[in-house]
Amino acid sequence: MTTSPLSSSTDVDVVLPCLNEAEALPWVLGRIPAGWRALVVDNGSTDGSADIARALGATVVREARRGFGAACHAGLTAASADIVCFCDCDASLDPGLLVPFVREVADGRADLVLGRRRPQGRGTWPAHARAGNLALARMLRRRTGLRLHDLGPLRAARREPLLALSLDDRRSGYPLQMVVRAADAGWRVTEHDVAYLPRTGRSKVTGTWRGTWQAVRDMSRVLNEPPRARGAGGD
Repeated sequence: MTTSPLSSSTDVDVVLPCLNEAEALPWVLGRIPAGWRALVVDNGSTDGSADIARALGATVVREARRGFGAACHAGLTAASADIVCFCDCDASLDPGLLVPFVREVADGRADLVLGRRRPQGRGTWPAHARAGNLALARMLRRRTGLRLHDLGPLRAARREPLLALSLDDRRSGYPLQMVVRAADAGWRVTEHDVAYLPRTGRSKVTGTWRGTWQAVRDMSRVLNEPPRARGAGGD
């Protein structure tokens, strides 16, 4: 485990949605900052991911309902820390990069901190997936005014305000819905560059055209939600 100057004073849970990530888990869990709790949400794995995560010291949460949002929300519900982080479990993102995110939330300088993915190496981020992400970022800007460049999964916020957002998307739209409802609630949202590495295994979403299309459809539905009243889900 890596060390963190926040480990002795900041209560942090890291939600790791997991579907057949046995190969990536040792790398990911080995980079959780010391003193933080890893919550691996097993979303129906058949490769022994849950057993591996448990053996490596993670807390395993089972979520039978398939879907990225279902796994993320199960982790948020199971979390007990003041600050909750989210990170993919495929070794494409280093959870150790969350340390400054948590510090920014803990210091009261931001309510939601997001990672802007910067691909490391050719082919790390498929062109169709990157184009779709940019298009969604532009639509998000028109919908909320937030000048973000990415809707990536690496993020940090306080648990209770997150729960108060009443997120109900259980598919690929969950990360976007979190940002949209946070913006509607007047949250301070910041974005920082993070290294985006070649993932271990094949993506369940952007690795296929079908998955990409489903994700775009889910997110478009979120963007069409009517704006929520300012203050809903806020402090």
